[in-house]
Amino acid sequence: MSCLQTLQDYGLRSLGYGERLLPRSDFTLCDQFVLIGSGMIWNVYFGVLAVLIGFVIANGVALGKNASSTPIRKSAEWFIFLFRGSPLFIQFFFAYFLFLQLKSVSPIFDPFSAAWLGALIVLILNTAAYSAEIFYGALRSIPKGDIEAADAYGLSGWSRFRRIMWPTMMRLAWPSYTNEAIFLFHATTLVFFSGFPAWRQQGDALYYANYFADKTFNPFVPYPILAFYFILLTLCVIGLFGLVNRRLNAHLPQEKKAKMRLRMNLIR
Repeated sequence: MSCLQTLQDYGLRSLGYGERLLPRSDFTLCDQFVLIGSGMIWNVYFGVLAVLIGFVIANGVALGKNASSTPIRKSAEWFIFLFRGSPLFIQFFFAYFLFLQLKSVSPIFDPFSAAWLGALIVLILNTAAYSAEIFYGALRSIPKGDIEAADAYGLSGWSRFRRIMWPTMMRLAWPSYTNEAIFLFHATTLVFFSGFPAWRQQGDALYYANYFADKTFNPFVPYPILAFYFILLTLCVIGLFGLVNRRLNAHLPQEKKAKMRLRMNLIR
């Protein structure tokens, strides 16, 4: 079988398209690259949606932790403590068994026991808790001079937060938030090794890497391929978040970068 044929048969297998049966023997390097790459679709799905939705929730939780109202502040603090204080792997297990119990109550909860929704909810809440703590720290670190300047211009309430406080909070928090996004994409590999099962062997990249490692008794081929894919994914995340970071800091003076010069060291 040619590599092109393998790509056609298994390129979208993780989504249920193509060959239903996995290869059983004579695994080629192309088979492993294609199937592990197919599983990366799930990792990207979990990571992208969790980052986008978790970002919105994290902003609200950070504001709640900074609120003057005690019930709101305590609720935000306990939410952050709960998800930061327990391992993500355990959260997947507890969530899966909780969704199974809800599934027996009403059929409306059936999708929650599937990884595409149930595991996504866990990832969203987990990254929201970590990101909220980052945003809260940045919110508390906003220079008082910025707030005093906003008051001098007559800005208050929502207008002051939207135009002064929130952009400054994002600028201060963005480097740490970039690391959180990278960790989140790496954490997506835990989904199908927790309570959420892979339906019809349609798992993520680590699921297929583990499959090849078990069949060939050689983990030194599939796992480096998996690492290669995640390095590429990490570079994409760093690049996209770097563009946002430059946009957030566009008003700041940029340091002049010294040009690299090749100097021949002829005499030591």
